[in-house]
Parts: sequence; C-alpha cells; structure tokens
Amino acid sequence: MVSPLRPCIRRLYATSSIAYAAEPRSCLASGTSTDYLTRKTHEGSQVDILLINSRLKELVKMGHLCDARRMFDELPQRDEISWTNMIAGYVNGSDPSEALSLFSRMWVDPNLQMDPFVLSLALKASGISMNKKFGDSLHGYSVKTGFVNSVFVGSALVDMYMKIGKVWDARIVFNEMPLRNVVSWTAVITGLVHAGSDMDGLMSFAEMWRAGINYDSYTLAIALKACANLGELNYGREIHTHTIKKGLDASSYVANSLATMYNKCNKLNYGLQLFKKMHAKDVVSWTTMIATYVQMGQEHLGIQTFLQMRESDVSPNGFTFSTLISGCANILKLDWGEQLHAHVLRLGLAHYLSVTNSLVTLYSKCGQLDSATKMFQEMSTRDIVSWSTIIAGYAQGGYGEEAFDFLSRMRRSGPKPTEFALASLLSLCGSMAILDQGKQLHAHVFIIGLDHTAMIRSALINMYSKCGSIGEASTVFYKMENDDVISWTAMINGYAEHGYSHEAIKLFEEMSKVGLRPDPVTFIGVLSACSHVGLVDLGFHYLNLMSKMYKITPSKEHYGCMIDLLCRAGRLHDAENMIKTMPLDQDDVVWSTLLRASRLHGDVECGRRAAEQILKMDPSCAGTHITLANIYSSAGKWREAAKVRKLLKSKGVIKEPGWSWIKVKDQISAFVAGDRSHSQSEEIYYILDLVASKTEVAVFELDCLLHDLED
Repeated sequence: MVSPLRPCIRRLYATSSIAYAAEPRSCLASGTSTDYLTRKTHEGSQVDILLINSRLKELVKMGHLCDARRMFDELPQRDEISWTNMIAGYVNGSDPSEALSLFSRMWVDPNLQMDPFVLSLALKASGISMNKKFGDSLHGYSVKTGFVNSVFVGSALVDMYMKIGKVWDARIVFNEMPLRNVVSWTAVITGLVHAGSDMDGLMSFAEMWRAGINYDSYTLAIALKACANLGELNYGREIHTHTIKKGLDASSYVANSLATMYNKCNKLNYGLQLFKKMHAKDVVSWTTMIATYVQMGQEHLGIQTFLQMRESDVSPNGFTFSTLISGCANILKLDWGEQLHAHVLRLGLAHYLSVTNSLVTLYSKCGQLDSATKMFQEMSTRDIVSWSTIIAGYAQGGYGEEAFDFLSRMRRSGPKPTEFALASLLSLCGSMAILDQGKQLHAHVFIIGLDHTAMIRSALINMYSKCGSIGEASTVFYKMENDDVISWTAMINGYAEHGYSHEAIKLFEEMSKVGLRPDPVTFIGVLSACSHVGLVDLGFHYLNLMSKMYKITPSKEHYGCMIDLLCRAGRLHDAENMIKTMPLDQDDVVWSTLLRASRLHGDVECGRRAAEQILKMDPSCAGTHITLANIYSSAGKWREAAKVRKLLKSKGVIKEPGWSWIKVKDQISAFVAGDRSHSQSEEIYYILDLVASKTEVAVFELDCLLHDLED
C-alpha cells in the first residue's frame, strides 16, 4: 500500500516553485543566497521551508553536493523533502555510503515519516554499495510497513538484489509484485542479462511484450545487448523493427546498442550503416565504430575514424583509447601506439585499467617486453587481463623462464590464473618442446577444473602433439565430453603434423556428423594431411568444399598447402601456375616451396624462375642462393653453380646456421654447429669424438665417462 504522504510531497514540490519564483533573483545568483535562505527559515514560515528545499534541490541537481550539504547541516529544521533531496544527491553522485548514513539518521527520527520514494533511494544505494545486510533490513521494513506493495519499492528491491548477485531473490520479489511497470520489467531484464542469463532476459522481455507494457529505450537497449551476447541476429532484427515503429531508433542509446548487436552477430556493415545515419554521434557511437573496424581487421580505418571523431569535437574516453591501442597492437604499429600512449598521458587517462592493459598488450606484441614489464610494474591495480597479457607476452616471445615466473607471482599475489594465461604457457611448452613442464601444467589445470574448457583442451592437444606425444594428445581429445571445433581442429592438425594423414582426414569427415562446422584453420589441417600422402584430387575437393559449401575464402595458408601438395606430387608446373593465378599477393613462402621441390625433382628451369622471384623480394636471402647453387650442381651445371656462389660471396651474405636445444634438469641448452660457447663444450665434443670412433675401447671409455658425469 502506498503511503498517503506521497501526494502531499508532490503538492509541496508544486507549490515550492511558486514560492521560489516570488523570491528576488539576486539571492539565487549571489554567493550569499544560502545564508540568506537559512536566515529566513528562523522566522518559521512554511513558504521559507519550501524555498529552502527548492534551493537545496537546485544545488543537488547542479552537482554542488558540498554546498548542498553545508546548507542542509545548517538548517534549524528539516522535513522529509530536505532529507530526500540530500539522499538523492549522494545516490546520484556515486556516494552510496553517505546516502545510507543519512537515511539511517532519518530512519530513527520519530518526527519524520518514510515514503516509498526515499525507501527506493536507500535500496538503490544498498545495491550500488553491494550492502546486502542493509538491503535485507530495508526489505523486511518494507514488508512490515506494506511499502513492498509500492511499484517504486518493488522495482528498487528487484534492482538491489540483481546488483548484489541475488538473482533468485530478485525473481521472487518480482513475481510477488501486485503492480509492475516498465521500470520493474527493465530492472529484472537488466539483472538477468548482467548475470549472464541472456536467454532468460530475452524471455522476460517477450513476456513483458505480451503483457502490453510500454517499453522504453533502456528496455530495448538491454534486450539488444542480450541478443548481441547470444549472437541471436533474428531476435535482434525483430527488436530493431520495433524500435523503428516506436521511433526510438534515433536515440543514441538504442542506436549504439543496435550497432553493437550487429557487430557481434558478424553483420559489421549493418553497424557501420547505422553509425552513418546517426544524427547525433556521442563518444559511445564513435568508440563502437572504431571497435568494429578493429574487429574487422581494418585497423587503419579505425584510426581514420578516430581522427574524424577528434574533428567532430567529441572527446575520446579510456575505452576509445584502449580500443585504438589494441588495434595498433594487432598490426604491430609500435610508433602509432607510442603516440597514443603520449596522448593518454597528456589527457590524464593513463590510470584507466583498460588503457594500461592495452599498452601492455601493444608493447608485448611488438617485442618491447622491457616496456611492457615497466608498464605492468607501475600499475596501481592489476586484474586478470593484466596478468594474462604479460604472461602471454613472454610466452609468445619464447621466454619460458620469465613466463613461468610471472605465473608463480600471479598464483601467490594475483587473481586465480585463467584459461587464457595457462593456454599461453601450454603453447610455449609445445613450441619449445618442454614436455615435463607441459605435463605439470596439465596436472594444474586438472586440479583447478579448467581442463574441460575448449581453449585449454586445444592447447593441451597442441602441446602434446608438438612435443611428439601424439598418443597423449589423442587421449585428451577422446576423453572430452563436449565437442568443439577448436579441439577437433587441434587434433586434425596434430595428426597431420605427425604424418597420420588418414586419421586426420577421417576425423575431418566425422566433424559434420557431430554437428561441427569446420573453420579456416581446420581446412589448413586437412589440406596438410592430403599433402603428406599426395592426395591431390581430394585436396582440390576440400578446397572447393571450403569456398562453395562453407563460404570460406581461401587464404595464403590454404593456397600454400595446395602448392605444397602439387609440389610433393611432382606437378611443379601446376604449382607454379597456381602461384601466378591465386587472387592473393605472392610471397617468398610459396616460391620457396616451389624452389625446394624443384631441387627434389631436378627441375632446373623451374627452380631458376622460383629463385628469381624470391630474390626480387629478398636479394640477400642466403638460403635461396645456396639452394639454387645446389640445383645447378645436381644437374652438372658447375659453371652456373659457381657463379651463384660467387654472387653470394660478393654480397657478403652468410647463411644463418640451424640450431637445436635440449632440457636437462630444468636447464635449457642450445646447440649450434661449430659453437663452443657452452660451459661444458669440452666434455660435449669429447663424447662426440668417442661416439664417432666406433671402437670397443671408445665404448668402454664412454661408459666410464657417463658414470663419472652422473656422480
């Protein structure tokens, strides 16, 4: 039941404007107006109380909370409106603790009466401050007094419970409300979506729709967010039509939500068209478009959009800069990123966590790990993204010891490691072929319960495959409960890399039976499998299937697999023709594939043409000169071979030697031909000499030496 005091308050607000207009304008404009009004209240006039409340409300609306509080504290008498104005000011000014402190004083004053409006303000403050204990007390009070039947209090209770994560309690309050309005429905839909229950949020929106409740722009925006999170393009389109019918599509709030929904549903061009049609573009609109271009891989257009944003006098915020810096990291534009870094320092936005995280990503991806570490060390607060980014940076850079050191620090003092950080370390173990630490990480992810996630499963399969343990990789794969394309792709690639081509092809054929749709990386795996066993026709079948059935445009990697397939099958001219006709820029990788195949099959002319193309792009490529010289030598063309080697010598080009490494007792040792920098190089070369001698004495001496080393 709604308190009868509320209509009185409404009337007081209405009459206060009349009294306020009757006072001299000078007292409102001058700095002494507060003293003037406070002095007038000592006369005890009712009109003066209304005037004071009106002035208090004005100060609160203008954001002058300190002046309003000073005026409030100096008042000799205060009514419910005075308290409500001040509490509302603190709630809207993001100071819920002070709002609850004032409400507590008001609550225990026997001369003051509660009403649904001030109670809803206190509930809102409880939700913002995550103060469940205070919120529960208010809930009990509202039930006892009957205020719970008010739509204001019911909606505030729903909002409060949703904010503190008590979704079930919020649903109970909502279901028991005798009257619901658009605020009530929006509160429950917003809470469900923010809690990750997007489908439940959409179901509630549909129920609201059927109930004939008039929704507003905020309701539509949160429903569109649910569609975006779920990738439900059709639902999003239906809501879009209703925004047009209601005339709400022009609202920047709704328009931004529509653009985000289309972007997340991979209809990026729709989002761009909506942006272009917006009459008033705010910082959210511009940032959404910049993020769209970055998502599309068109970072240069994102930078151009940022420059247009600056020309339109819209000031960028922290999210704008974090998106831009992430875009620079994607295309390894360190100089652009450094300019943006200087810009955020000048604007005072460097303390934003999202900005700092993006800067750590930028410097990590661009190989500036010292700068990335410095940024990380200077952060006042670090979240899971901060730790995962620095670990991934060192892992991807091949710095295993440092990456594991950061993981240890994260486990000691930071948040719980996520699948992203652990997957980066598993990838590092695979790249460096350090199986023991990979197994330790496997045990760790099993203990913390992350072994079932798609990212970890695929990382484990990839790690075991690259470490030569294809059996362990298949065990991980066949033990998984839920199918996902990432894990299937990792297993197909693992089989292909180990020469188990028929197993890889069989697994690919089974994907469609379990309802999985192969992605571009999956096709790279199956094309590689075809290449290893020379299945040319099947390879072309998969290339056509990829573009015609799955609408995937072949990339350089796919054409590279096909060129390798043709080369292995001895069809060098077909491979050369594919290189020349493929709708992509030719690079040295595909020509190098043809060059190596020419040497293998003894095709001198094809090898010469391939080498010419590579040397146009990289005149100092030592490997190309040496391979071409070897092709000439194999064909008995000694003069041409000598000419190539003389050219290589005149350029001063030296072939970089190959190297390998092993891990013994947590120590990684690298080996290069002719290198004697290792601390145990004398012992290593002595054992090599003994192995090479092949005599019984040498075997006996080697056995004794090994026993000495173990001791």
